[in-house]
Amino acid sequence: MARRTGPGAKLSRGFGRLTLLGVILALAGLVGLGYAAFATLTSMLLFGWLLLAGGVVGLLHALQSRGSSFFWLGVVVAALNLAAGVVLIKHPESSAQALTMFAALLFLTGGAFRLVGSAVVRGTQFGLTLAQGAFGLMLGILVLFDLPNSSRYVIGTFFSLALLFDGLGLIAAGVLGRRVVTLVAEEAQASAEATDEATDEAADEETADSEGADSEGIEPVKPPKSAQDDQNESST
Repeated sequence: MARRTGPGAKLSRGFGRLTLLGVILALAGLVGLGYAAFATLTSMLLFGWLLLAGGVVGLLHALQSRGSSFFWLGVVVAALNLAAGVVLIKHPESSAQALTMFAALLFLTGGAFRLVGSAVVRGTQFGLTLAQGAFGLMLGILVLFDLPNSSRYVIGTFFSLALLFDGLGLIAAGVLGRRVVTLVAEEAQASAEATDEATDEAADEETADSEGADSEGIEPVKPPKSAQDDQNESST
């Protein structure tokens, strides 16, 4: 099979790289689910380094905008990012406990609001909202009452699930994209081949007609003479 070239080949290779990235993310998510405690510490350290990098970039941006009203606000935000990054890197376990407690409180409040809202409004999605509220409330209670043990695996589990689903989404997008590019390329190739066949058939018919006219002794029709041609003949 001939290798495709052109924009279609570039798109196909791009979707192939996207699929490869999705496979890597999905595998990382599966490994993280198997080692949730390690994934929790890794996510804390990664988040800390990201905060440090964001603080440095924010501080440089604030220094570049000295003399403006944004300067002090940028310095404060950059300092908070730097401080939070240092705390996360130096104390990842304590940071994981604090973030797990915060997540549990978010689940509790979100579930309670959904339960109350579904009971008061009773709209078309009453059952779905009620189930979401009950699930969030139960999840928040389980995580909160299992502290500090739950802090070892909750954040890592959520982080690994995010990686897994993002990877699956990228795999689906890459596979479907390559399939669409392949179908479009095949249709374009079939259309070009059909056009070439029609051109060849028309050329063969013209050749056959000219050969048939020659065999029957029919002289080809000459174009009418112009007045210049008559003048040239008379002068000769």
